[in-house]
Amino acid sequence: MTGKRRRLYRREVFYIPGFDPHPARRYRELYRTEGAAQAAIAGYRLEQGPAPGGWRVAMEADGVASEARVTVLAWSDLVRASMRLGLLGTYLALFRTAWIYLSTGALARVARLRKGPLIAALLPVAVLLGGVMAVVGAVLAVHALAGWLAGLLAGAVVALLAWRLDRRVFASYLMQDYAYAASERGAYPVSLEERLEAFVERVRASGDVDEILIVGHSSGAYLAISVMADLLRKGAPDGPQLSLLTLGQVVPMVSFLPEAHRLRADLAALSGEERITWVDVTAPGDGCSFALTDPVTASGVAVENQRWPLVLSAAFSETLAPERLAALKYRYFRLHFQYLCAFDDPSRYDYFAITAGAIPLSERFGTRAPSPSLIKGRAA
Repeated sequence: MTGKRRRLYRREVFYIPGFDPHPARRYRELYRTEGAAQAAIAGYRLEQGPAPGGWRVAMEADGVASEARVTVLAWSDLVRASMRLGLLGTYLALFRTAWIYLSTGALARVARLRKGPLIAALLPVAVLLGGVMAVVGAVLAVHALAGWLAGLLAGAVVALLAWRLDRRVFASYLMQDYAYAASERGAYPVSLEERLEAFVERVRASGDVDEILIVGHSSGAYLAISVMADLLRKGAPDGPQLSLLTLGQVVPMVSFLPEAHRLRADLAALSGEERITWVDVTAPGDGCSFALTDPVTASGVAVENQRWPLVLSAAFSETLAPERLAALKYRYFRLHFQYLCAFDDPSRYDYFAITAGAIPLSERFGTRAPSPSLIKGRAA
């Protein structure tokens, strides 16, 4: 943006969810409820209304007005299609995915970065295989004491308990996420490439705004990286600042796989790009992300003049009130979504001010230094 900024700051936000089968309205409602909570804490005005494919939001802070249109770039239909495996297909996908990550060395590289993602990778194996072993064990043990009927009933009870455990720890969901990433050994499936192309064209059709902000959460972070890289290759709209915000990223989950040439090339291209601002936000308290890990250097593709990403910590232990943090202690998936929610201390990171406020990403974090706990290149 050049010249004097307009009084009403306008932004186009394109949000890419993670591996989530739920429709876009889930994120609209989350933004509405958590945005109201954050506005009450931070003391600004936030109003939300409907818009095709997402929502509009108006903000006024310190007498400065701004507005944004948030569009959800949805791929939930592709996620749902990949999850229709059935019981046998689920276990076949489990074995195939485990073999790919083990045989290629990707799992070993994950283990050298962060324990959290390693646990997330091994949890589905433990829960799904443990469930089978528990059911078989219960059937055989009770059969030896009281016959086959009692054994089968015991097995059914254990299967029900295993199912309830799975719904609590999301083991099957985590397995499906890893399985989708590994389905082409790190390359994007054709259907996903086609969807990314549509995403890029939607971003290129942005109106007259001050900033285009692409936000990617979780598995959506690596898709946002590829969308921004393609946008620059095909020709971004003239005028708006181009910003990329990745939240709770799991980039190495894909970039460590042998056929992830496309993602690694996109990471390298953006790492030295002067036309964008790229901020990556994670938190050590989020066990599902590669917290405080530079996805470029960890993937072994850093360029000599690397500029991005600026890796920052949301520091849940400092930005959430003790009682809120205690309530979320064992709710790992909820913590993984905290980046999209209200913070008790939003001075370090405020998702709603970033997406709806009058300060572009480049200015908001322009003077911030990378997290002192930044991890660079330990898994290269």
